[in-house]
Amino acid sequence: MRIIKHLARYLVGLTFIFSGFIKGIDPWGSAYKFTDYLTAMHLDWLEWAAFPLGVLLSFAEFAIGVALVFNVFLRLFSKLALLFMVIFTGLTLWIAIENPVTDCGCFGDALVISNWETFYKNIVLLILAIIVYYYRNKMKGLPGKKKGYVLSGLTVIAYAAIVIHSYNHLPPIDFRPFKVGTNIPEAMSVPEDAPQDEYENIFYYKNKKTGEVEQFTEENYPWQDTVNWEFDNMESFLLIEGYDPPIHNFRIETPEGDDILDFFLYDENYVFMVIAHDLSKSDAESQEVINSLARWAMDQGMQFIGLTSALPDESEEFTQKHNVPYEFFNTDEITLKTIVRSNPGLIIIKDATIVAKYHYNDIPSPEDFKEEFIIK
Repeated sequence: MRIIKHLARYLVGLTFIFSGFIKGIDPWGSAYKFTDYLTAMHLDWLEWAAFPLGVLLSFAEFAIGVALVFNVFLRLFSKLALLFMVIFTGLTLWIAIENPVTDCGCFGDALVISNWETFYKNIVLLILAIIVYYYRNKMKGLPGKKKGYVLSGLTVIAYAAIVIHSYNHLPPIDFRPFKVGTNIPEAMSVPEDAPQDEYENIFYYKNKKTGEVEQFTEENYPWQDTVNWEFDNMESFLLIEGYDPPIHNFRIETPEGDDILDFFLYDENYVFMVIAHDLSKSDAESQEVINSLARWAMDQGMQFIGLTSALPDESEEFTQKHNVPYEFFNTDEITLKTIVRSNPGLIIIKDATIVAKYHYNDIPSPEDFKEEFIIK
């Protein structure tokens, strides 16, 4: 039993560390997921709390995991681990049944699993957490009390520093489909041999003589018997989910609704795209730096555009207020949030491939860009 109880402690601890770390290095991603949950629960009035809740949850998970792995304050943190697992198991059961969100976000964008897989995973972790809690007073092992306190403290401090850096810059590890090095057309394409969605169709027909509605499958529905049966309704259920390309629904639209994405993707020169999903909350202090880079880039014959989900009137107002020299086009807000965790942010594309991404705190000057990309 000694091996089992310590194995349970390590498994629960490492899972909590992984979950807290992945969400912690992408604090805005955690906030967006919390917003999805609040919307699904009809708690839109709490959206202001999505960011602090996301950061708090990530830190709590990481701290619990560190305490379990290094065997410090086990009485307290074993209770917290068990409490978390009881809550999360119940929550994920509801998510699996009701399916209010397609991805629970338990491991951020690093590991996406289905809602039912998440629930089954939590059942296992709940059992392990119960074992840890039951033996919490009988856990003695490496690294020892003093070493455990020091190692756990240093680990949490390092984690906090990474989270703060991720907030002020971009996540150090990018698990999203728009990461640097991604060829956008390839990421949007569907291979010819890719599996397709498979559905089960249920047909409902009304018996013209009795007036009763009966249920049929694709094998026996009476579509040819128009004398006795009349079509009433049909339901489709997804049995097997087909291939879903990493990038989908990426469009760059003009005010008239025309998609001009290809016009920018296949430019052999560098294309600069400012990403501002919400212009009303876009960081204004960085705008002059962006404008300076835009003027230089356009003087060099390079394309420089802005992508936003704002309405044309809002874009025009922002343009005039901040003397923006480039043109704004429209893109879906969720897509913009996925592209870069910064408002505004900047991505640079060449030959349809993302070659650089920047937080608004790191927008390069023309000199920095020339030095990085060796432009003479």
